[in-house]
Amino acid sequence: MSEVASGVPAQRTDEAAEPVAPPASASPTAESTVDTALDRAQEAIERATERASERAGEVAARAGEVAAQVGAQVGEAVERAAQASGRVAAAVVERLRNNAEMIVERGTTTIANEVVEKIAAIAAREVPGVYDLGGDVARFLAAVKERVGLGEGDEDADRGVRVRLEGTTASVTITIVIEYGFVVHSVTEKVRAKVIGAIENLLGLEVTEVNIVVDDVHVADPGPVGDDEARAASYV
Repeated sequence: MSEVASGVPAQRTDEAAEPVAPPASASPTAESTVDTALDRAQEAIERATERASERAGEVAARAGEVAAQVGAQVGEAVERAAQASGRVAAAVVERLRNNAEMIVERGTTTIANEVVEKIAAIAAREVPGVYDLGGDVARFLAAVKERVGLGEGDEDADRGVRVRLEGTTASVTITIVIEYGFVVHSVTEKVRAKVIGAIENLLGLEVTEVNIVVDDVHVADPGPVGDDEARAASYV
């Protein structure tokens, strides 16, 4: 059948097929974009985790240092409290044990150290030239009590006197304030003799030593002199 008869133009076999140009390089696909975002997110998470771990380590180290410091301070406080409690307990036990005991035919006589201290204090106060007994703090507290109307009670009767008793022997330490104008050596020797005589005669104990501490000198207030004396006489 001819071309005319068929009505369909025949294809030209002699024409070469036109080459098809390759497609231009396409932009990143959605899948590659998601992968990149995930990679960056993973890197950010890893960096944040690393920083958090470092920070946690620093905090833990600092907490350990603080805990060690607090533990050391608490330990020192507990040790000081234990030492103070031990000293107090030892003082109490020593006070209770510091008694004189005299064994006689039908029993035992126990003399408390407070009794010996009071007798020694009374004897020392009787010596001319002894103004007061006790150190600065004891005298200050006694003066405050006197000002507020409490006066000088029994608890101050043995102020300035400490006694160490062992069996039937006594060792005495006395702190005195001497009057100005008195010879210190003469006053202390009289105090020593007076205290020894009082303890041995009244209590029957043997006094091994009497140690005396002269803590202060009392100076009486000076009277009026010169023109002051004349003016004072004019008011009489």
